[in-house]
Amino acid sequence: MDVIFRLACLVVLVAVAAEPRRPRRVVAVAPRHVELREGDVVLQTSGSARSALIQRASGSPSSHVGLVEVGPDGVFVVEAISPVSRTPFEAWAARGRGHVVTVLRPVTLDAASRHAVVETAKAWLGRPYDPHYRWDDETLYCSELVVKAFARGARLEVGRQQRVRDLKVTAEELAWARSLGVDPEQRLVTPGSLADDPHFEVVARDVRW
Repeated sequence: MDVIFRLACLVVLVAVAAEPRRPRRVVAVAPRHVELREGDVVLQTSGSARSALIQRASGSPSSHVGLVEVGPDGVFVVEAISPVSRTPFEAWAARGRGHVVTVLRPVTLDAASRHAVVETAKAWLGRPYDPHYRWDDETLYCSELVVKAFARGARLEVGRQQRVRDLKVTAEELAWARSLGVDPEQRLVTPGSLADDPHFEVVARDVRW
């Protein structure tokens, strides 16, 4: 297996949280009844080879995440792929496995704050994707983009960071990762941790778009 791919798989394997998941309020479950709003968080199951590993380790069907932008030219998803891009929503939804999407909405932010979150994310358009999942601004991965956009655009801390050493990996795999320059103390955040975040309400859960 390619070294870079193995490293990417390693650092996204996040242990299932020990604490019970918080109850979530479901607002709507049918896509035709959902009006996407600026600043909504959308999640899907990616079709990438690493997706199944992310799902199994995080206990979540979500392996990719982005931010909704609603503008005069349509509805888009600002997402960290390669590079950070502004993707038409319908094309974004079609990329996910089964066209299934979950929509989350921040419960405490007004329209101006949600817009600020999206504009913060858009400032990184064109930024390279980060296959090593490091917490810097030179390169970005999907959930990192969303977390930083909320933190810097609205001063709202979302998601849950975990250390590489706390992942479900063997000692051999951890030593191998260290030999490739991955710090065991390095922190990352997964799409699943956003799906469980109490700052969001569920607008649509696992629905086909």
